[in-house]
Amino acid sequence: AQNGEPENAEEGEGKKKKKLKREDLPPFEIVTGERLPAIFFKFQFRNVEYSSGRNKTFLCYVLETQGKESVTSRGYLEDEHAAAHAEMAFFNTILPKCESSLRYNITWYVSSSPCVTCADRITETLKKNKNLRLTIMVGRLFMWEEPEMQAALKKMKSAGCKLRIMKPQDFEYVWQNFVEPEEGEEAKAFVPWEDIQENFQYYEEKLAEIL
Repeated sequence: AQNGEPENAEEGEGKKKKKLKREDLPPFEIVTGERLPAIFFKFQFRNVEYSSGRNKTFLCYVLETQGKESVTSRGYLEDEHAAAHAEMAFFNTILPKCESSLRYNITWYVSSSPCVTCADRITETLKKNKNLRLTIMVGRLFMWEEPEMQAALKKMKSAGCKLRIMKPQDFEYVWQNFVEPEEGEEAKAFVPWEDIQENFQYYEEKLAEIL
């Protein structure tokens, strides 16, 4: 399903056939834009403990480049298929080169924390570019029980990455700044889901234990 929700059996069969043809897909394909559809945000960013069906990464970013003049850009990246991860795409397409004469302050608002491979890429990038500051706000922790994942998150922290769990007000910020108004309606205020605060506290405790 386009919004990443669980599909019915018939659609699932179609998906299996598509997977068989994955080698025909381009090796790297990423969806980019300024605002994501509200239905994607409501499903993918929800900070549930068990993220069934949420197998895509949505990354909203604010990039501040400081030189003679400060320039701020923002937008979002979305995984299109398994060959590409949004975190990798940011460094390959949005910020392919860090100029040593500039300073970069980057904030990501991501539906879930990076996988091990992406975490390692983030660590390497921060070690290589001392003029880059990265803060990652995540809705959920990805495979946080795995020792390899915990080690990768610790390496990110040691490299200078600030990793935080999104609070209810962070979800509201993303809603206001990165989500398209729902079709046919005036811009709505953010409506938090029932367990948003409890889930934030759950993941905050887990991240504190890891780091």
